[in-house]
Amino acid sequence: MSITGEFESTDSCVSHITCRGCGTTYDLSLTDYPCPDCGGILDPRYDLDAFDVAPETWASRGGSMWAYRELLPLRDADALVSMREGDTPLLSCPSLADDLGVGRLLVKDEGQNPTNTFKDRGQAAAISCANERGVDTVALPSAGNAGQSASAYAARAGMDCHVFLNHQAGAVKKDLVAAHGADLHLVDGKIGDAGAAFTEARAEHGWHSVATFQTPFRHEGKKTMGFELFDALDWRVPDHVVYPTGGGVGLIGIWKAYRQLREVGWLGPDPPRLHVAQTTGAAPVVEAIRAGAEAHEPWPDPDSVARGVEIPDPGASPWMLSAVRESGGTGVAVSDEAAVEASLRLARSDGPEASVTAAVALAGAVDLADRGVFGPDDDVVVINTGAGCKTHAALGEAVEADGAGFDA
Repeated sequence: MSITGEFESTDSCVSHITCRGCGTTYDLSLTDYPCPDCGGILDPRYDLDAFDVAPETWASRGGSMWAYRELLPLRDADALVSMREGDTPLLSCPSLADDLGVGRLLVKDEGQNPTNTFKDRGQAAAISCANERGVDTVALPSAGNAGQSASAYAARAGMDCHVFLNHQAGAVKKDLVAAHGADLHLVDGKIGDAGAAFTEARAEHGWHSVATFQTPFRHEGKKTMGFELFDALDWRVPDHVVYPTGGGVGLIGIWKAYRQLREVGWLGPDPPRLHVAQTTGAAPVVEAIRAGAEAHEPWPDPDSVARGVEIPDPGASPWMLSAVRESGGTGVAVSDEAAVEASLRLARSDGPEASVTAAVALAGAVDLADRGVFGPDDDVVVINTGAGCKTHAALGEAVEADGAGFDA
């Protein structure tokens, strides 16, 4: 069924799905995720020779991430499930740029998506592609935001949705998952425990997965952050992109966007330097970067107030590490306190509201600036993955603790 009637045809150039693990190629009708042969990550591939769009066409559309539909995996426009996600602003923050000693500090404000995080991009793509395949029930484990987003898009599509969260997930996420009518499954422990409960239940019930790097389509939706970023910069790349990294879906999406646009001749050979930002309480990818390893070691005791990046065992770390190294980037780990302070600093200096998880990236940018990674004329982009309302309690506690912003 058509949800929005936004366009008559996607003209998608998607051609097939390939497993990054074993190299097996699958038809686009596949619904058994991840790779049925080896359990590896599935990746949609495109016939870029069939891509026949001018940059000004993409730039003129706007309105949602579906402006870039030729390089998205949805083929049937009638299956689209959209709430006008994407098309978020790239905000200049001159005060912070001066503080960091860079030419421009630009914040990609993903908090302005329908459920206030960048998760909407991935779930819009995953739920639309599930709708295209006639799916009636979806499920996933989540730290909170992805579950809230999936429940919203599943409701819009008329699908049943099962969301597995641990008890530590924020009250806002738990309440809104239930508000959208999804079945909320609360699990003791951490995100890994929610994942284990999801895996067991999915095996029993046969639900369609929209989990990170199980569905092939969430990183495709996140890819549109890169398209929008390069579009906003008149088809140039910034010098640096700092990304708050848990599962790394958006980091990989931005890298894939760059590589595709370079291949069709829209971007030059010099990529943006991609920097992984994590917390000292859960930094498996940063440690792998420092060690020069090909994959991470699972983090033994993850502990961070930034739940969205408190991911101890990200399955796509080899892909992330490859992207960071090919781009010339690095990794940085910051304390929870630095992330909270960075969120308040952004709000007070230039206005945008960032969740603590998102502010891990800004705190990372501050650290990288102090280490001399950035040049005085560089354009530095920080991805604000979610709005401040997502972690309002932590931010409010910090403000109250320092006595600022409260009348006696």
